[in-house]
Amino acid sequence: MNPLVVTAISLGAALVAFIIAFRLGIIYRKKIAEAEIGSAEEQAKKILNDAIKTSEAKKKEAHIEAKEEILKTRAEADKEIKERRAEVQKMEKRYIQKEEQLDKKLENLEKKDENLKLREKQLEEKVQQTNEIQKRQLEILEKISGLTKEEAKEYLIKNIEDEVRVDAALKIKEIEEQTKEICDEKAREIISGAIQRCASDHVSEVTVSVVALPSEDMKGRIIGREGRNIRTLEQKTGIDFIIDDTPEAVILSGFDPVRREIARLTLEKLIQDGRIHPARIEEMLAKSTKEVENIIKKAGEAATFDTGVHHIHPEVVRLLGRLKYRTSYGQNVLQHSIEVAQISGLIAGELGVDVAMAKRAGLLHDIGKSIDHEVEGSHIQIGADVAKKYKEDPIIVNAIMAHHGDVEPDSTIACIVAAADAISAARPGARRENIENYIKRLQQLEEIATSFKGVDKAFAISAGREVRIMVKPEDVNDEAMVLIGREIAKKIENEMEYPGQVRVNLIRETRVVDYAK
Repeated sequence: MNPLVVTAISLGAALVAFIIAFRLGIIYRKKIAEAEIGSAEEQAKKILNDAIKTSEAKKKEAHIEAKEEILKTRAEADKEIKERRAEVQKMEKRYIQKEEQLDKKLENLEKKDENLKLREKQLEEKVQQTNEIQKRQLEILEKISGLTKEEAKEYLIKNIEDEVRVDAALKIKEIEEQTKEICDEKAREIISGAIQRCASDHVSEVTVSVVALPSEDMKGRIIGREGRNIRTLEQKTGIDFIIDDTPEAVILSGFDPVRREIARLTLEKLIQDGRIHPARIEEMLAKSTKEVENIIKKAGEAATFDTGVHHIHPEVVRLLGRLKYRTSYGQNVLQHSIEVAQISGLIAGELGVDVAMAKRAGLLHDIGKSIDHEVEGSHIQIGADVAKKYKEDPIIVNAIMAHHGDVEPDSTIACIVAAADAISAARPGARRENIENYIKRLQQLEEIATSFKGVDKAFAISAGREVRIMVKPEDVNDEAMVLIGREIAKKIENEMEYPGQVRVNLIRETRVVDYAK
């Protein structure tokens, strides 16, 4: 047979076998798949049935639990309702009891109201009867006393006022004495300690200086030919030279103490030198001016060193030194300022205030007096302007302005400086007073005392530190003396200026005279 035919037949047979096998495989796989699908459906049905059974079981369990919960909640609610009902019943019983009590109280109040109305009516009747009786009694009293109701009332009020005024005066005096007992000891300790530690001698100076001459012939040389030397001296120094009044002496008169000191030194140098002519006068004047400026500078520096006050502007130190040649009522102002600074420091230390600031304010409080001959205004305003100009603390400025009471003090330091200034000025021997002013002050004290009703005589004694008053015993009793004494003291405080304090001493004397016959 032909090999090609055989090959073709083999290939055809193989192809037919392949197709048959393929179709058989498909049929087998289909059967397998159908079998798997069937088993999956059966499993799904089984799972579904199990799930339905499980859900029904859980549903039954939940239903049972819900019923149990509902029953439990209902039981609790029933229990709570029963308890609430029991409480409500108790409250109802209480309210009923209270209502019954209120009804009883209301009945009692109504009865009391009726009783009160009855009593009120009875009281009104009694008041009317009392008024009528009182009216009749007043009429009888007016007839007996000869005074009307208003006059009697005024008389009683006046008597009460007098009694109250006397009682008030006695009470005030008692309180003042108690306060003084508490305060005086400490005040005396502070002030006396300050004075004892700081008191210094003061030189009494006036507005003139005296230069002694070796002989009377020196006066002619000082005057010079046709008076040219004395004219040069007066023009250059600004001081008046009085030559003819005092033998072997020349009096220098002027209000500027620095210029007067320069003129004195110049004249002394000219007398020692012996050559007196205008050119020499100018030369000696320049030397004396320089010498006095050095003295002023050293005096200012010494004052700051003695008081422990530092960091002061050089110009302020120079102004302080000028106070060496300035006096007030015979008291050297520089020594006074140093004393005030030291007293202020001691008082500030006792009171727990800034000691350095108090000393500084005390030292500078009279700084305006160094240039009050050159600048218009009071030494207080000039001093405040100087302190402001050189950037001093506002507390210092206020202390300068307040130390004489011209303005209100803004700090404790200002009060301390004012007190220290008064202590330094008022202590014995510190200042001398003009005789005319002294006499006027005594007369004014006596006039104030005798201006009061009931005062018979008044005498100013102890250099005006005490006024002794004799009262009329028939017009003023012992209690009224307290009131009069206080009123006199107040009037003295308001109308007079004086150092320290004035003692008001009232005396009431009663004498009985009889004769044996």
